[in-house]
Amino acid sequence: MTKDHVLAILKNAETYVSGEKISNQLGITRSAVNLAVKNLRQEGYQIASSTNKGYLLETNKELDLLTVGELLAILPKSRMETVICLDSTDSTNNELRKMAFDGAASGTVVIANEQSNGRGRRGRAFVSPKNTGIYFSILFRPNCPPPECTTITAWTAVAVARAIYQVTNIHPSIKWVNDLFLNCKKICGILSEMSVENESGHVQHIIIGIGINVNQPPSAFPEELQDIATSIYAETGLKISRAKLVAALIKEMDKMFTDWPAASEAYLEAYRKYNLTTKENMAIVSGNKQIPITVLAINEDFSLKVQYKDGRVDNLSSGEVSVKFKK
Repeated sequence: MTKDHVLAILKNAETYVSGEKISNQLGITRSAVNLAVKNLRQEGYQIASSTNKGYLLETNKELDLLTVGELLAILPKSRMETVICLDSTDSTNNELRKMAFDGAASGTVVIANEQSNGRGRRGRAFVSPKNTGIYFSILFRPNCPPPECTTITAWTAVAVARAIYQVTNIHPSIKWVNDLFLNCKKICGILSEMSVENESGHVQHIIIGIGINVNQPPSAFPEELQDIATSIYAETGLKISRAKLVAALIKEMDKMFTDWPAASEAYLEAYRKYNLTTKENMAIVSGNKQIPITVLAINEDFSLKVQYKDGRVDNLSSGEVSVKFKK
């Protein structure tokens, strides 16, 4: 952890910081400071040193690491106590599930630089290449029965959209119920998994997995996905700091947990405002079939009011909807 704290100090400094000052601030030896700087340089950080001045972290826009040190420079130390950064894992949801059953606190976050077995809805794979996307899971322990938790994914879509807007000044659209889009292509998927105690029906926890395509070039996506998936960089040309986006995401998710469930009206208003699902050219996905529908409205419980070709009107609270974009 020493190098993470040294990095946070250097990132927040506007000029050189003496080794003595770092040593005193962290309560470590000067040798430990020197070793931390050496390790950071090996990771790719450009750190200038001067006998009379100390250390200076030089700007390197090409270096986009997602580590504890990067986040410590943005988030309070107290918040980082329940944030775990991994270089690689099969699935951040899997990692956090183990921690949840061991008693991890609500708000615990697991982040990885890559996933070998990232998952989306219905068991689909979520492509998770190294050092370009955000693969993020957060633990929520709500005090309510399972039926009241069905809207948590929709609330999360609003929180993620707000975080992306804060960092990029671009607001993605939301496709019912759990996808975020830019320019008619998917940039983010959300997977919420609930654990309920059989005997009491009590919600033990909810794990919310969020995957965001951030800095991937178009070539990073398999050919079969290039027409339907994209990244923030591929659509805007903006190479953004994943650490800054993760920090904004943590803040928005923390706010969401505080707002839950009293602020439902505000989240519903935002969900309706940024939703692209209220269109005519749509279909319900049922196995290999697509049933044409017109989406009339998003109801107060975040379900869809839809109309079929025969004129029948129904409310959808679950399932998958396909949007047919005009070329």
